[in-house]
Amino acid sequence: MSSLVLVAAGSVFFPGLFLWLKRSLRLMLGWSEGEAAVMSTRLVSSLQAVMASSAGCVIVSSCSDVMDDRHWLTEVYILFASPYFAYDIYAMFVCHRHKLQVKGHEEETAAAAVGGARSTGAAVMSYLRSEFLMVLHHVFMVAFCFPTSLLWRQGKGDYFQGVLFLAELSTPSVCFSKVLIQLQSSSLPLPLLHLQQRCVLCFRYASIPLSSVPLVAPWQCNLGAALLWPLQLYWFSLICRGAVRMFSRRLNSSSETRLKDQRD
Repeated sequence: MSSLVLVAAGSVFFPGLFLWLKRSLRLMLGWSEGEAAVMSTRLVSSLQAVMASSAGCVIVSSCSDVMDDRHWLTEVYILFASPYFAYDIYAMFVCHRHKLQVKGHEEETAAAAVGGARSTGAAVMSYLRSEFLMVLHHVFMVAFCFPTSLLWRQGKGDYFQGVLFLAELSTPSVCFSKVLIQLQSSSLPLPLLHLQQRCVLCFRYASIPLSSVPLVAPWQCNLGAALLWPLQLYWFSLICRGAVRMFSRRLNSSSETRLKDQRD
């Protein structure tokens, strides 16, 4: 019963917070439905990431034995946060549909004029094409990671579950940069925030070097890592490309300013 209560609490908390933030932003700032939805999605994602990484810090710091030590927060947060991934798929779709409308895609506009069903179907297909990896990641988290974390690992490896929670450390800074862009404050200093996107966690257990861990770990652990790492590396590459573009724009802007001053 307590498990159902935690899942129900997460199912209410994340969508409820999204709706409350969206309504509050529209009333207080006079934003449109789409603008408020995009901002609310980013704020909820940031909050979930802070909660997950905080739980990860508590769990990792509390486990001296990486295989056998248990912490009550592990299963509690898994149950509570699992509905977030289902909610986020819908929230990302709402944001994507808003972006299509803002960009003025002719196909979407024409479909909307003919009928809402066709417009929604076209938006769904466009969403799945552009956000396929993210949707796949969320489905994978619910369909594979949820039963693995609660059932298949049989109470072992809470430490590693905490390390997985720490993967959310990058989300708040990514969302924060997008929030500043949406608020038209992208000129504020951001580069250092991007440098903390990923951290390397290594350890020695039972005198086993880090390089030997895949050879002795259960095959289920290796499979899960193999499925998760490509997505993490892909998003890390996107973060790096974004940081490079930001630095390039600033260097070009500085060069143009110096040339203008020299001409004057």
